[in-house]
Amino acid sequence: MNKLSTNLDLPMDRNHFVADAIAGLTFAVVNVPQAMGNAVLATVNPVAGLYTLMIATPVGALFTGSVFMNVSTTGALSVAAGDALVNYSGDQKTTALITLALLIGAFQLAAGLLRLGSLIRFVSQSVMTGFITGIALLIILGAIPDLTGYASPFNSEFLKLADTILNLNRFEPVTFVLGLLTIALIVGLGFTSARKFSMVLALGVVTLLGVGITAVMGEAVFVTVGDITAIPRSLPRPALPDLLMIPALIMPALAIGIIGLVQGAGVSQSYPNPDGKFPDVSRDFTGQGIANMATSFFTGIPGGGSMSGTAVTVNAGARSRWANILAGFFVILIVLLFAGAVKLIPMSALAGLLIVVGFQNLQPQQILMVWQTGRVAQTAMILTLMATLAMPLQYAIVIGVAISIMMHVFRSSNQLRVVEFVPVEGGFPIEQPAPLKLADHEVTLLYTYGSVFFAAAATFEKNLPNADDAKEAVVIIILRGQPEVGSTFIGVLRRYATTLQANGGRLMLTAVNPRLRYQLEKTGTLALIGEENVFMEQAQIGVAMNEALASAHAWLETVKPPKLDD
Repeated sequence: MNKLSTNLDLPMDRNHFVADAIAGLTFAVVNVPQAMGNAVLATVNPVAGLYTLMIATPVGALFTGSVFMNVSTTGALSVAAGDALVNYSGDQKTTALITLALLIGAFQLAAGLLRLGSLIRFVSQSVMTGFITGIALLIILGAIPDLTGYASPFNSEFLKLADTILNLNRFEPVTFVLGLLTIALIVGLGFTSARKFSMVLALGVVTLLGVGITAVMGEAVFVTVGDITAIPRSLPRPALPDLLMIPALIMPALAIGIIGLVQGAGVSQSYPNPDGKFPDVSRDFTGQGIANMATSFFTGIPGGGSMSGTAVTVNAGARSRWANILAGFFVILIVLLFAGAVKLIPMSALAGLLIVVGFQNLQPQQILMVWQTGRVAQTAMILTLMATLAMPLQYAIVIGVAISIMMHVFRSSNQLRVVEFVPVEGGFPIEQPAPLKLADHEVTLLYTYGSVFFAAAATFEKNLPNADDAKEAVVIIILRGQPEVGSTFIGVLRRYATTLQANGGRLMLTAVNPRLRYQLEKTGTLALIGEENVFMEQAQIGVAMNEALASAHAWLETVKPPKLDD
């Protein structure tokens, strides 16, 4: 079990604190607009994204194993949360958000305490690439109505896009221009020394321009954040979940929790701690879970390990956990001091920001690498991408995990290889392809590369030399490195032993460990093969193999057919 404790081993060096304060302020300024945009993706009040930064970011810093991991809003989690909340509205949506975030945190905390970090390896890179690509496209497509001012009546995102293109004359001109200007400013500033602040600067310029346009025209000709929702100039108030909503939200919460953990694991393995060691992934699970549970009681949207947020703080000079703790404090100051300005931001400006974020989340190099890896990886990426675009995200991520597991099983079963070892007196054996069929009165020594579990057992059986017509043949199978086998493999051993014995031959197993011998005994396979034909694994490699060879040759001498007189 993972020990639950905080990580208040923070240096008190003044230089560290100053560097962390600058990094935290940089993150707060850069991510306030993005957090609001992510809340829009989650279909809730934009200020809910800010509440996540206030609560989840510092709380996550206290409990994660990663010193630099930034726990904040992400596009993937926000889109998934919005998908889960689509059937709720008004106060019911707020309550559902609280309940959803609490469940997500509970699942992630349980995963951390149960030390399930190792299970992340079952989500392949090709599946995650397909999923992240699909999320990026959904972010871009979902922002188009706010960008153009035209809301298509269709449900499919691609049909909405096609319908929008066919209705260019129904765009709201000022809305569209402000959105395009936001995109142009973010991209343009990205090539300057002010690139870290490109988003907040772009929103500031466009907001001032929007205020001027409204003053000149005497009326509002575009939708602002304040028109959509109220922006309180206060800290979030505590709220409670609705336990009756739990059954309907369990599946989405589990799927979103997995998304967050996978993203967080990417951060864990990309940013080592100051001591040069990579953090404990399970401990990071714990930290993200506690952060989401804390956020839920203050109506924040679900958060997780953010690659972009971590990059901002590290590049801005973060030296310890204080960078993320102070980031939450600076967000509080921004909300208290500038809430009035936030409500003046045009919604099309936030849409432009989200479109840029969507394109930034696309990973062309990663997509190319997966594509060049092979057909299996290509298929997994495409199927996950299609699932992400065509169905609710909680099902898409489950399908992605299932595809990863199927890929693992498929590769394991097809990578298994059976070879023959030819003994060399006084030296190491020579490896060569296993024979297609056994010879009479001969010893064949076989070794297996790869796992022999489940589907791989069928591949193993297919690659065994044919024993149907071999008289008094002995087959020795080396099982070193196979600590435990499945029932399918044991069935293969029983069938092969029976075939050999029917023709007067023997099957011998060597380098068998105690656990495997126990399996053979309990299934009756040891009695079928014969205890004298099973040789236990020894510390010195080759000892058990040589014992089996000596026994096999001694037995063949006893059954050797007599020579015919000339």
